[in-house]
Amino acid sequence: MTSPRRSDTTRAAILEAARERFAADGYERATIRSIARDAGIDPSMVMRYYGNKEGLFAAASEIDLRLPEVGALPATHIGAVLVSHFLDRWEEDDVMTGVLRVGVTNEAGAERMRDVFRAQLGPIAAGVCPDPADAPRRAALVASQILGMAMARYVLRLPPAVGMTREEVVAWLAPTVQRYLTAREP
Repeated sequence: MTSPRRSDTTRAAILEAARERFAADGYERATIRSIARDAGIDPSMVMRYYGNKEGLFAAASEIDLRLPEVGALPATHIGAVLVSHFLDRWEEDDVMTGVLRVGVTNEAGAERMRDVFRAQLGPIAAGVCPDPADAPRRAALVASQILGMAMARYVLRLPPAVGMTREEVVAWLAPTVQRYLTAREP
């Protein structure tokens, strides 16, 4: 077994510090200098590996939604499975909350969120909606529900949204997500 190269360890430390700093401070207030300090390295190393703040943000905000395979599910369960899955992801991954915060205040963050949802949610919508050509619109509608709840529950921490149990959130959102994905056009 080989030990990790020093550069791999340094990159991992930079990314971890960047994720925490972007989540805590947002994109605008996070600095290369503060991220380097948190990682215990010289700021020039951050620039060496990632070029600039935008490059660092892009690397630090790589998100794999790890979406479940919905093709094998009964069509009537897709909404509940997706809402449950997203709740799990938001509750276990602070990077997602950080990217959402940055996405509402910064174009680089917004583009990152668009890319994630386009690349990862788009194919699910295309695979289950009645007209695959309508998948982008349906994926956007699903994103509006998922991101809206994430904003209310994990960013703004609105007491009624935070106070709901997982089961209540799923019960409220799943039918809407289900309809967006599988119902015929109104």
